[in-house]
Amino acid sequence: MKSRRTICLLASILVLLGQNPLLAQERLSIIKQKDALGFLKPVPVHVSGFTGEADSVLKNDLLFMGVQHVSLEQAQYLVNGSNAGRVEGEVLDKTTKYPTMKRRAYTGGGSTRSHIHALADDVAKVLTELPGIAQTKIAFKAEPGRALSEVYIADYDGFGPIQVTRDNSLVTAPCWAGAGSLVYASYKLGNPYIFSHELGTGTRKAVARYPGDNYSPAVSPDGTRVAMILNKNGNPDLFVSGVDGSGLKQLTTTREAESSPCWSPDGRKICFTSRAGGAAALYTVNASGGRPVPLPITGAPSPTEPDYSPDGKWLAFTTQSRGFTICIAPAQGGDAIPLVSGEDPTWARNSRAIMFCSGPDHGKHLSLLDVPTKQVKHVARILESNSSPSWAK
Repeated sequence: MKSRRTICLLASILVLLGQNPLLAQERLSIIKQKDALGFLKPVPVHVSGFTGEADSVLKNDLLFMGVQHVSLEQAQYLVNGSNAGRVEGEVLDKTTKYPTMKRRAYTGGGSTRSHIHALADDVAKVLTELPGIAQTKIAFKAEPGRALSEVYIADYDGFGPIQVTRDNSLVTAPCWAGAGSLVYASYKLGNPYIFSHELGTGTRKAVARYPGDNYSPAVSPDGTRVAMILNKNGNPDLFVSGVDGSGLKQLTTTREAESSPCWSPDGRKICFTSRAGGAAALYTVNASGGRPVPLPITGAPSPTEPDYSPDGKWLAFTTQSRGFTICIAPAQGGDAIPLVSGEDPTWARNSRAIMFCSGPDHGKHLSLLDVPTKQVKHVARILESNSSPSWAK
């Protein structure tokens, strides 16, 4: 009864505003439905008119943005278009044929694949109001052999990989520092040191070259600061500095090991793993300093590798019991929700999809996960092993 009164009220308002009845019906039909965790339920669409790779790329893009290709009978919307000559697309309400997204053409520089990615982002934004991810990039490390790894970047689906480093050594924990640069740790000079790397010019600068180990860099959302683990004082502690290495500040002083820091979306807190209480557990600390506080998460043994969702609602992390499992929990703490076997989770900017890695130590591969539906798709592997993904926001 309450929902009926709400719909009647909305319809009355639209009539009073002089809206077209067909438009009113369309606007009422796109009210979003959410699941028990607050994620948008997949919007059912029927994709037609595209052929070959363009068709498969579009459907894959949409799947990880909360838009799912279904049969014509099950669909609520029609995604019609063509990739004959140029990429074109539109979104229609199946019942009213009202153009939820008027037909658009995608031309100019770039490949058919890149134009399909742009179309997918537009479709998803219209139907879900979430940021598109199809045109985003990932950074990761690829191993050509044992004791060797290099940093690569690629499209989010693994297409078009580009090698960034040629250190002929080990690299760890690549992460984005804005759209055009990365920060990572490299063993090229012997000990692991942390470097920043401008992708456009190839310029590389040292961020942390202290005695001992320098590793696990994580760049703040605004790209100005780096959290990292240094054991220059004898224990692996959490530090933070400017992205150029200036203003180094120590945030923990425990005798036990800290690891895998990540930043809250507002840049005020850092979450990390510590063994200060014995077993590995997650803690948070103000980025400006203060006392670390345990993050209360239940049902997650030995949580590591945390990563906040960009909307600030969730924390993804790895747990280890008989194997590695990707879990999520409310960002403020709570019950862990196991999702899939794997490790190294990194959120997409739509706070819905996660990339992670799984497989044996020297044969890991990257995979995409749609969190609410738990659908998984492997990303094409480069060289022998791929791991440590970082998704550009």
